[in-house]
Amino acid sequence: MDPSGKVAIVTGASSGIGRAAARALSSAGASVALVARSKDKLERLASELPASLAVPADMTDTGQVRAMVDAAVRHYGRVDLLVNSAGRGYDAPVERIDLPTFREILDLDVVGPLVAMQALIPIMRKQGGGMIMNVSSGTALMHLPNMSPYSSLKRALADITLTARAELADDKIVCSVFYPYMTATAFEDNTIKDASIEDEDGDDGDNGLPPLDSAEYAAAKILECIRSEEAECYAHDWMKAMR
Repeated sequence: MDPSGKVAIVTGASSGIGRAAARALSSAGASVALVARSKDKLERLASELPASLAVPADMTDTGQVRAMVDAAVRHYGRVDLLVNSAGRGYDAPVERIDLPTFREILDLDVVGPLVAMQALIPIMRKQGGGMIMNVSSGTALMHLPNMSPYSSLKRALADITLTARAELADDKIVCSVFYPYMTATAFEDNTIKDASIEDEDGDDGDNGLPPLDSAEYAAAKILECIRSEEAECYAHDWMKAMR
């Protein structure tokens, strides 16, 4: 999909990869509905991006997600692209996963994107097509100790995306998933961590891993994926071997 002249909804647009993706889409000529909980941050970003719209919404609230989609459609008359970037991490050993916390993250990382998809699919079908881009995580390609809560949910989001791609092909609705690498954002600071592993963080030494990506790099890769309409896109080619 060429984003120029298209209308996009970007969730998680107040910070990190979501904000960078909104800026990248705007620079590519798209009108962008900016979605997150922080009204002030969205309005500041909207003041920078031509033809953008701040739509505050809590992605864990089904009613707010549906209202957000309705607001974008009312304002622009159509929506061609959905980028689900909102999310939060939760790290804990399997035996210590707190079920209420896990359900809270499930609502944000999986259910919220799903509700947005369900609200937009009939609209896109009526329009004759569209695209849904769901941001997963590189951790969904791995099985890392203490990261099963987050990685399992991002794996679920990827599977929903790829299944929807097959189901919606005849409707010309393209569904794609992007796997970012570790990115220099506030994501890690906002990740919920079980007390048993908090002391393991803070080691800034050389761990043998490639350096963190910038949010702008991840956003550029998302834009590449939107244009190519590939099913699965990766921040780095070497990540494909983990699939």
